[in-house]
Amino acid sequence: MLNFSNLMIGSSEPKVLADFYKKVLDTEPEWADGDWFGFKIGAGSIAIGPHSEVQGTNKEPGRLMLNIEADDPKAEFDRIKAAGAQVIADPYEAGDDDNGSMTMSTFADPDGNYFQICSKREG
Repeated sequence: MLNFSNLMIGSSEPKVLADFYKKVLDTEPEWADGDWFGFKIGAGSIAIGPHSEVQGTNKEPGRLMLNIEADDPKAEFDRIKAAGAQVIADPYEAGDDDNGSMTMSTFADPDGNYFQICSKREG
């Protein structure tokens, strides 16, 4: 059996990105080592650090998105927007009656990566 544990976000400015995610996640990194930072999110985590093949902003930000589940996604949208995150999509309902629906919103981080705040899928 496989278990997802971590997503690494490479950046040419990892400290800037880590400071941004401190605000978004409303927590300090679980660990830091030089230019590397790790944040626990539920059962998984993200690691932010430098990568030799990453420069500037993401040219295809919709290719891979980090989804973060929240008990109150609309309140989190307001908090994250107030913290200065770039809003890509205001809260909206996604899904359908047959497969369940969820509330989602989309933001961009300073590197141009997209992340979404979402509710649990209902239905």
